[in-house]
Amino acid sequence: MSHQTPLGTSVPPANCLDLWKEKNDQLVRQAKVAQDSHPPQRRQQLAQDALEGLRGLLHCLQGLPAAVPVLPLELTVICNFITLRASLAQGFSEDQAQDIQRGLERVLETQEQPGPRLEHGLMGLWNSILHASSTLLELLPVLHHLAGLQVALWLSTDCLGDLTLLLQTLNGSQSGASEDLLMLLKTWSPPTKESDAPLTLQDARGLRDVLLTAAAFRQGLQELITGSLQRALSSLHEAASGLCSRPVLVQVYTALGTCLRKMGNPQRALLYLVAALKGGSNWGPPLLEASRLYRQLGNTVAELESLELLVEALSVTPSSEVPPLLIEVELLLPRPDPASPLHCGTQSQVKHLLASRCLQKGRAEDAAEHYLDLLALLLDGSEPKKFSPPPCPPGPCMPEVFLEAAAALIQAGRAQDALTVCEELLSRTSFLLPKMPWLWEDARKGTKESPHCPPWVSATYLLQGQACLELLFQATPKDKEQGPASNCEQGCSSNVALQQLRAAALISRGLEWVASGQDAKALQDFLLSVQVCPGNQDASFHLLQTLRRLNRRDEATALWRRLEAQTKLPQENATWSLPLYLETCLSWIHPPDRETLLGEFQTSLPEPCDL
Repeated sequence: MSHQTPLGTSVPPANCLDLWKEKNDQLVRQAKVAQDSHPPQRRQQLAQDALEGLRGLLHCLQGLPAAVPVLPLELTVICNFITLRASLAQGFSEDQAQDIQRGLERVLETQEQPGPRLEHGLMGLWNSILHASSTLLELLPVLHHLAGLQVALWLSTDCLGDLTLLLQTLNGSQSGASEDLLMLLKTWSPPTKESDAPLTLQDARGLRDVLLTAAAFRQGLQELITGSLQRALSSLHEAASGLCSRPVLVQVYTALGTCLRKMGNPQRALLYLVAALKGGSNWGPPLLEASRLYRQLGNTVAELESLELLVEALSVTPSSEVPPLLIEVELLLPRPDPASPLHCGTQSQVKHLLASRCLQKGRAEDAAEHYLDLLALLLDGSEPKKFSPPPCPPGPCMPEVFLEAAAALIQAGRAQDALTVCEELLSRTSFLLPKMPWLWEDARKGTKESPHCPPWVSATYLLQGQACLELLFQATPKDKEQGPASNCEQGCSSNVALQQLRAAALISRGLEWVASGQDAKALQDFLLSVQVCPGNQDASFHLLQTLRRLNRRDEATALWRRLEAQTKLPQENATWSLPLYLETCLSWIHPPDRETLLGEFQTSLPEPCDL
């Protein structure tokens, strides 16, 4: 490295070129040794030292005027530097594009032509070099290698137009040639380098095979997302037959499972998903896809088991394989977005999916436990407060999760826990109550207040009411012998008060159904209120009105006759009275004038026939 080119010459002496070549080869061997080194810190240090060595060597070579005898070595050093840098960074950056551009400009400097520069872009430089009649044959192998890295960079950034043009040029295609990316990669045949050429970390043919696999996988995923299932199947089969590491093969098999499921072939889909689960430690995507498959088949047990396994899998950090110091398929794949079958989301997203599916399938006890686990997971601050079950559009935010949890707890018979969840939600949203009349207007004007806030608060009160109903009907009155059960002025028993409370709750709910025009549901509540408190005439009168509106005349007539008979009986003095608070509540649900109602109903009855 200490040798300098004599002044007045454009080509360095042979001994300098040999030393530079030996330095490149030594750094390549060092990088390959680093690949198998342990522990990881030593591997990283050796690889970083090799990268800095290549950087220094490249700086030395590019500090001299460009010369054809040195270009094969210089371009090889560029290829090794880009390969090692991208593998250590696990991705490409703009720096690699600049390294390629600088190498191409150095080639043009030796061609004694100005050629296009940056204003024409990298594709302009490639066209100028590859179409130049004076391009030396000894440069072709390393130029194809550098072109392979250019293809990798453009593939990773979705610059498919320039990528296709470059491959057409490398293949010597004329205008109007095929634009099929996979076909162009298969047709591309990089020239074989000389046996005494400088060492490379990765040769052009190996890079071409990686590019073909990555391009097929990317294309298959895109076709799968857009619904081109037959083409996706072909592309994914191409990817599966290529150079795949175990983690990539798991992803390919998962995508194949998704494709076959959507094509209506669940058995073949299941085979690929089983293979994916056996192939590596990243079980998230295949487990999520398995749950979708079982859901499609109607196998709820297997679906929920898959989701439970997925929750467990996401709670464990998967062991990652040490990536080789090469351009691998992983570097060229996009990060899964929510539309991708490879996106399995976070632990909280999957936990919500599991809880909601249990609730939808009537597994209330399981749903309640999963929702409580989910709330604990979200409230500890380790998970985002807004999330979407994969791969759907925006899903529930925190208040909606609270509401779903409360509903599940009520359905599971855990009314007290449901009240606790509702109280927690109200404590977080109570500041919105004074502003509720203005929230809808603010939302229309584009302010930050959410138009969902009033329904959230209202739904919370609704669930609280339902939870209280559950508690009310679970309550067991004390026997009189066990001591005073209430503060009733004249010895009202807790049993009587409880019956009246239950009836009032059912009547109130029934009246809400009536107000919304749902008489059939109101009828159920009025019937129940008569059953729980047979002596409550309010319940009977509301039931009579509802039967009349539903045109159930026989039942209404029978009930009317009983009410008529009761009104004609002498009224006994009650030995108890209701508490004032309960009397006030019951006054809200009294029907209008009962005598008038009975009279109106009597006039609507048909006249009896004389025999």
